[in-house]
Amino acid sequence: MSNTLSGPAAHRTAGSLDGRPVVVFGAYGHTGRFVVAELLRRGATPVLVGRDTGKLDAVRDLAPGAPVRQALPDDAASLDRALEGAAAVINAAGPFLDTARPLVDAALRAGIPYLDVGAEQAVTAALFDTYGDRAREAGIAVVPSLAFYGGLGDLLATAALGDWPDADEITLAYGLDSWHPTQGTRRTGESNAGRHLTYTAGKLSPFSYSQEVSPWTFPEPLGKQDTVVFATADQVTLPRHVRTPEVRAVMNLAPLRDIRAEDTPEPVPADADGRSAQSFLVEAVVTRGHETRRAVAGGRDIYAVTAPLVVEALARILQGDRVVTGVVAVGEAFDAESFLHALMPEHLTRLELPNERS
Repeated sequence: MSNTLSGPAAHRTAGSLDGRPVVVFGAYGHTGRFVVAELLRRGATPVLVGRDTGKLDAVRDLAPGAPVRQALPDDAASLDRALEGAAAVINAAGPFLDTARPLVDAALRAGIPYLDVGAEQAVTAALFDTYGDRAREAGIAVVPSLAFYGGLGDLLATAALGDWPDADEITLAYGLDSWHPTQGTRRTGESNAGRHLTYTAGKLSPFSYSQEVSPWTFPEPLGKQDTVVFATADQVTLPRHVRTPEVRAVMNLAPLRDIRAEDTPEPVPADADGRSAQSFLVEAVVTRGHETRRAVAGGRDIYAVTAPLVVEALARILQGDRVVTGVVAVGEAFDAESFLHALMPEHLTRLELPNERS
């Protein structure tokens, strides 16, 4: 099932990116800006790419002197020019329904890794189904859904699984104190209406949101909360490398009320790094027979935490910690515990794994 080979540095935290040029498609978006900042922090040279030249000009201050290139998803030649000389491409431009496939095609033509921060389930499933063989044969890594609603849950569930060869059920519980959506989040929600999926009885099936409420007891400070079932990208990625018939996700009600209200404002920076004051807890619960294992992560700002997730994965690929080819989930590609610890304490303020506390 795996498309990875362990190397001698498989468990080492990735370090500097040594000035390598990395294309950020959608560099001027809310999450894209966090990705650019994290690449700079890790020593990479971001290449600022997007569809709108005016918006690109407006973000030159993010990385003074960085290359700036316009490209359109439906213009293969412009994408090829944008990726020329790059070590990798990170796609931070939604809706990913429009951008993912053209950029994966361009990455394969350029012979470089592709990573994205999408949370669109149908798009992620299509990348696995469409590009798995092509990417593996080309020796290229394609790692989708390296985001809060995807990569983080995949890593936590994989870490909780530990040495178990399979699981009867995986549940991911998302607890947010609020959710101020970006314009990109709202556009993506509109474009993906009716495309939500759930993984049950060993297969992906269409999913419709329900009003049925059930209690979930999160670790403090959230405690007991009413929750409803929720659709997340890790429900697509986890079954690609974990043998389990059920992957479900639930979320507490407060963030859902926020995102469903048309007048909820966009996130507002609350610190010097541009993070909002939003806090989150994610709990992965894995059951096998009569046994249960749990892993918990907490932090601030679901958009900001996406950046270190995708950049840490990129650093591990480029530094050869593991040979990664094909379309792979982050928990399959890397050692989950090592990866999560690499995010502490700058990006995760809380991490609890089976048999340890950090």
